[in-house]
Amino acid sequence: MHDAIIIGSGFGGALAAHALVRAGRRVLLLERGRWVERGPDNWLPGSAAQLSEHYSTATPYEVEDDAGRSTTGGFFCVGGPSVFYGGVSLRFREQDFERSAEVAGDSGAEWPYGYAALEPYYTRVEQLIGVAGTSGEDPTEPWRSAPFPQVPPPLAPVSIRIRDAARSLGLNPFRLPVAINYGAEGRTTCTLCPTCDGFACAISAKNDLATAILPPLMRDGLEVRTEAVATRLTHDGRRITGVEYVHAATGERTTVAAAQVILAAGTLATPHLLMASGLDSVTPAPEALGGYLMRHCNRIVLGFFRRRPDPEGRFHKHLAIHDLYFGDPSGEGPRERLGGLQQLVTPPVSLVRAQVPRVLGPLAALVVPQTTGLLAIAEDQPRLENRVSIDSSRSDSFGMPVLRIRHRYTERDEAAVRTLAKTARRVLRRAGALAFYNHHIATFSHALGTVRMGRDPRTSPLDGECRFRGIENLLVVDGSALPTSAGVNPSLTIAANALRAAEALAAR
Repeated sequence: MHDAIIIGSGFGGALAAHALVRAGRRVLLLERGRWVERGPDNWLPGSAAQLSEHYSTATPYEVEDDAGRSTTGGFFCVGGPSVFYGGVSLRFREQDFERSAEVAGDSGAEWPYGYAALEPYYTRVEQLIGVAGTSGEDPTEPWRSAPFPQVPPPLAPVSIRIRDAARSLGLNPFRLPVAINYGAEGRTTCTLCPTCDGFACAISAKNDLATAILPPLMRDGLEVRTEAVATRLTHDGRRITGVEYVHAATGERTTVAAAQVILAAGTLATPHLLMASGLDSVTPAPEALGGYLMRHCNRIVLGFFRRRPDPEGRFHKHLAIHDLYFGDPSGEGPRERLGGLQQLVTPPVSLVRAQVPRVLGPLAALVVPQTTGLLAIAEDQPRLENRVSIDSSRSDSFGMPVLRIRHRYTERDEAAVRTLAKTARRVLRRAGALAFYNHHIATFSHALGTVRMGRDPRTSPLDGECRFRGIENLLVVDGSALPTSAGVNPSLTIAANALRAAEALAAR
């Protein structure tokens, strides 16, 4: 008999497992995907992100957003999207835990605790996943109780070029903290290849969850069942009595039970499972379940240069700029929290050629090496009407009702990203860019907020320890629990929040 069942092995599930296994609990982790094999094939264009076999639309999500109607899927593998992310591990800023009237509006979004309550967990997660970073350069950096566990390698020449251009404009670029192994004993060290962001690391030097967290827990008793698609949480109106899942390959259906259930399937899949299980009828905040979906308002600004800015072809996602994080000092853009800029790695030509029409391949081969860019990440407003819902009249191949996603950015969201993109162009122009291309990111890679926590039971399905209101033995610890998106990558905050909630559960 297991003490706890965890659904999902991403940042929420893996760190919850860490807390419970270390507390001596017997834990079963259900993961819909499989382990990602590592080797030279991971460097091939077909292994990148949404081109890989680990991205699936077997459970199609029907999207209606600013770009129109489309269908999207998700990453399903042990370790979740961490296997394919770029390793950026930023803490939310201290003020991100405080209410911003301009951002929150009438949404009721509020954190049930402050930065000080999460800081010890940020520190522990950084140690667990081996984050490399440098303190004292970022003007918005929150206080920390311990230094980064690793020192990052020297800047690439193209990063030095961007850094110097930003400094000449009076900005304060700083090193991005990343979860990449640069020297831990007994582990393969990063070779600085360009196939990091968007690829599974071929040599396991990226400290993703399938590399850094789950294997040690399995040696200590964690049971991981792969290809287990959770389809229903059975309940008696007070407690979860069972978790039903389907084996993705065989179709065999199984029900398992435990004293505690921890849901960490992701910001889209978690409310999908909750609503398919009828738990929207149990929570005192039924409207909020599925609502307040956030995804950041992101835009890539590419600069075209006369000569190749990165002739070495090495990893250079090194810098961030947060001078506009808390508002536009010029007064032209939004006055409160905006977000930041992050350096991008020039994509491999082979990857771009694999994604564009064949006739454009030769042009891509000529143009792509002449570019480098910055990513603008703008905090977006939580709104009830941005939400996921289920269509019970249609089912996927596993018997789950089809999930519908509706999302629209507000004018404030768009104004924030325009302001950031304007600064990105100034930096790239000073670095020598001759022309620019703006690309809107339409993915849900930073999706947050559909089962948010908060103080008010009427507007927040979760309390401050991520307990699902109305059910005694259910926690939700993935990105869906976060009430605001801040202006940085959410992975470290999801992990720290999950560790905090699971340790509180173990103590109870």
